[in-house]
Amino acid sequence: MIKLQVIGNLGKDCVTNTVNGKSVINFNVAHTEKFRDSQGNQKDKTIWVECAYWTDRTAIAPYLKKGTQVYVEGAPEVRTYPKNDGTTGTSLTLRVFNVQLLGSRVGADNAASAPAENQHSYQPAPSTNYAPSASDITEPVDDLPF
Repeated sequence: MIKLQVIGNLGKDCVTNTVNGKSVINFNVAHTEKFRDSQGNQKDKTIWVECAYWTDRTAIAPYLKKGTQVYVEGAPEVRTYPKNDGTTGTSLTLRVFNVQLLGSRVGADNAASAPAENQHSYQPAPSTNYAPSASDITEPVDDLPF
């Protein structure tokens, strides 16, 4: 099994459909990498991943709005299609097994229409580097928990 993990922002609001009695949530995720070319110029490269999430748990759909940062994982598929100029194009699609909301972009235009729980961007918990000292441990050392 090949598993692909993607962290990126949604390019547009998701679309929920029913196909043969099963629910599918379709959305696309963009990941942009910044790099320098051989002349030292800053460049961006954006990769778009089309996602199909086949699930009965469609309650996440209202939160999948344009600009929302998500983590998705699933099985990748490469699809080919004919382009208007006669050449063949390819696209990367993902059959999603898991999706997690990470937050929304600061200043995203969806802040007013997003549900209240999704209006705050993701903030990791502040890290504390507290390690108990030997004097803080009050349990007897020889007691086993089983």
